[in-house]
Amino acid sequence: MENKTIARTLRLLSQLMELHNENQFKIKSVANAAFKVDKLPYAVKGKTLEEIAQIDGLGKSISAKVWELLETGSMAELQAILAETPEGIVEMLGIKGIGPKKIAVIWKDLGIENIGELYYACNENRLIEAKGFGLKTQEEIKKIIEFKMAAQGKFLYAQTESLVNTLYADLAVWLNTVSGEPLLGIGGDYRRCAEIIEEIELLIGAEDLDELQEKITAFAPLTFEPQTEGYYLADSPFGLKIKLYIVQKADFYLNWFKLTGNAQHVNIVLELAGTGPFTSENEIYQKAGLAFVEPELREGLNEIQLAKENKLPVLITDADLKGSLHNHSTWSDGVHTLEEMAVYCKDNLKLEYLGICDHSRSAFYANGLNEQRVYAQHQEIDALNAKLAPFRILKGIESDILNDGSLDYSDDILKTFDFVVASVHSNLRMDEEKATARLIKAIENPFTTILGHPTGRLLLSRKGYPIDYAKVIDACAANHVVIEINANPLRLDLDWRWHRYALEKGVLLSINPDAHRKEGFHDMHYGVLIGRKGGLTAKQCLNSFSLQDITQYLGNKK
Repeated sequence: MENKTIARTLRLLSQLMELHNENQFKIKSVANAAFKVDKLPYAVKGKTLEEIAQIDGLGKSISAKVWELLETGSMAELQAILAETPEGIVEMLGIKGIGPKKIAVIWKDLGIENIGELYYACNENRLIEAKGFGLKTQEEIKKIIEFKMAAQGKFLYAQTESLVNTLYADLAVWLNTVSGEPLLGIGGDYRRCAEIIEEIELLIGAEDLDELQEKITAFAPLTFEPQTEGYYLADSPFGLKIKLYIVQKADFYLNWFKLTGNAQHVNIVLELAGTGPFTSENEIYQKAGLAFVEPELREGLNEIQLAKENKLPVLITDADLKGSLHNHSTWSDGVHTLEEMAVYCKDNLKLEYLGICDHSRSAFYANGLNEQRVYAQHQEIDALNAKLAPFRILKGIESDILNDGSLDYSDDILKTFDFVVASVHSNLRMDEEKATARLIKAIENPFTTILGHPTGRLLLSRKGYPIDYAKVIDACAANHVVIEINANPLRLDLDWRWHRYALEKGVLLSINPDAHRKEGFHDMHYGVLIGRKGGLTAKQCLNSFSLQDITQYLGNKK
């Protein structure tokens, strides 16, 4: 065991002791010992206990811990304190810029227990109000976490979109310098709008391959290097890998099709269509005797059978959305006032309504509304509705689903809302049976309108709590409860793989941005993309209803 390992272990012990507010003198002694061991000009390993005790800054107590570490590979005191500390909190200690004191606030005051939740809280602007934090610290933490996520080689779709759009535009302009009017396309998981992207796959079809291959290495925004596998590879500034394939122009559409779809989808279609050449992707499907399948649906599920029967859904688009449900304001943990949120929806997004759903009273960490503040907010909504008509603010609440499945207000309060989004925010460690029972009880509550982010997942950082999807969806169908597609790129929950089942059961879905600031409304775009993957149509989406239709729907529900 090297000195640096011993020093890291002692440093971790001192950080955890500080996190748990232990004796300050003891904390400083352990931290000082870590520093001393790290700077020693000789190895501690091989020394006797007595010799270790003579090292400056260690002393009898700490030398005994070091001896225990050398002899057993662990330290009882460290293991004991680790057992009392969530794994995600320990991981946070590795983030530069936030020490144990700040992490204690994050854990104890904000109820955040892992890096994924911390990143989500940064997006919600929740850190700036916490003791010892500010906007600058919050933004620094967010950047560090994004860098850490990028190091894993996986990215949220939303993190890649701006880069891909810029790169595509730059390549399109650059290709004007190449003879023969080359064709350009994006394929792979990105074109299918997958929620997680590991690489971007680009395709160029050119008449003169030699010319293009000679020129591509001089493309200025990125450096494309030829690979032995036959493609070119470049890295974006933040680590996203970009593959570029170059083919004959006559073979472009066949290769674009191959590069886009799930392997099963591609193989079945080409068995029916032949090998081309093809002048478009439409021609491939026509020759296969199939209706055109949108890229998002090419996942090897039932889309080919639907294409044979001409029963493919007309997928929802951004333009189909008439309002935004599940949003937060300064009444709880939002950044903008209720009026600012409403005016932005009305004037900038040209929507017909805003569903405000600030947090309920149990969400103390998010300034949840008690009964008196609910009444006060409703008075403000009434005044704003008179001012902004015909635009309308719908009175909603994001009610916590408590441990036993009940909602976070009495029936007398719940009935004052136009709609209720019921969501789990606490005790995320239930097993599948208990988590499912908890959700179903909430779904069966007559005041529940929408089941919010059903599994609580945070992509790339926290798995959702385990649930029996079929039972939960069946319960929503039986109780006429809408299921949310939480459009925040970190969530995209309900998972698109269960959209079809929900739609087949007659369950409405709702594309909700969970916006905590005006800019957050634009996340509905990502909800639309993931809804399209699940086969969602406008008529099956609650917030594509007009104001008149949704008012009638919510009235009937009540």
